Amino acid sequence: MYRLRILVALAAFALSASAGAQTLTKISFATNWFAQAEHGGFYQALAEGIYKKHGLDADIRMGGPQVNGMQLLAAGALDLFMGYDIQNLSALEQGVPVMTVAAVFQKDPVVIISHPGVATIEELKGKPIAISSASHTTFWPWLVARFGFNDGQKRPYSFSVQPFLADRALSMQGYVTSEPYSVEKAGVKPVIFLLADYGYPPYAQTVVATRDTVAKRGDAVKRFLRATAEGWKSYLANPAPGNALIRKANPQMEDALIVHGITRMKQYGLVTGGDAAKQGILTMTDARWKLTCDFMKGSNLLKPQTDCRQAYTLDLIKDVRVLP
Repeated sequence: MYRLRILVALAAFALSASAGAQTLTKISFATNWFAQAEHGGFYQALAEGIYKKHGLDADIRMGGPQVNGMQLLAAGALDLFMGYDIQNLSALEQGVPVMTVAAVFQKDPVVIISHPGVATIEELKGKPIAISSASHTTFWPWLVARFGFNDGQKRPYSFSVQPFLADRALSMQGYVTSEPYSVEKAGVKPVIFLLADYGYPPYAQTVVATRDTVAKRGDAVKRFLRATAEGWKSYLANPAPGNALIRKANPQMEDALIVHGITRMKQYGLVTGGDAAKQGILTMTDARWKLTCDFMKGSNLLKPQTDCRQAYTLDLIKDVRVLP
C-alpha cells in the first residue's frame, strides 16, 4: 500500500511538471487607443490567466495617436490589431492583405451629442455639428444619405467638449462610452443619438489579422478569440481584475470614466447585444458586412467592383460561441 501511494504521488508530480512545462504560443495584439474600459475584455483575459488557459502567451499592447496599428500589422510586427470595418474595407481596396476575424462591438459606439431640448435626430438637419476629418469618410456620408444632412452643417471637431459647452446651438460627435461623461461632468445633461440604433451598420473594436496569419496560425487565432470572448464575459460580470491592468497601462484613466464606459456598454448592448446575444460574444454575420459594404459603395467610399467578402472571414469565430 505504501508503495502504491508513492507511485500515485510520483505520477501526480509528473503530470504537474508536464503541465507546468507547457510551451505557450506567443501572440501579439494591439488596441486602437490608450487602455480603457472599451478594451476591458482583453485585459481581463490577461489578468485572469484565460489566455494561458488556452495555451497562449498573449502580449496586449496599448495603442495611441502615434501608433499606426494597421501598418504594423501589414509589416508583420503584430499578429492581430483592433480595427474597424470601414478602415478594413478601404485597406482591402488598396491591396493590403488583411481581414477581420471577429467583432467585439456589435454596435459602433459613435454618437451625435446635442443639448437638452433636441427631441429627435431629424431636428439636427441644417444645424451645426462638429465632426473630425476622419468622419468625413465614415458616418457623415451615412447621415447625408439617411437624414438629408449637408456639408454646410459641418464644423471642425477639436476633440474637446469645450466648444460644445460654449455654444448651445452646436452638436458634436463622440463615443457613447466617453464624451457624454465629460459633458455630464461639466453640468450638462446631453441628448445622445447612437447612430447604430438608427441603422449605421459597421461593427467596431474588431480583431484584424493578415491573410498569412489566418492561413498559417488559424488555430492560435481561434484560441485567442475564445479566450477574449471569455474575458469579455468575465469583465462585464466583475471588471476589477481587468481594470487593475487598465489603470496600470494608463494611469491617467479616471475610475469614474471606467465605470461610465462599462455602464454604457451594458446599457446599449455594445458587446452582448444584437447577434451576440444568440450566437456568442465577438460574432459576425455576412448580412451585417453586406450592409456596411452596400452603404460604402452607395456613398462612393468603395468602388462598385470591390469584393467585400474578401475583407473578413467567419471561419474562426463561428465555433467560439461564448454566450453572454
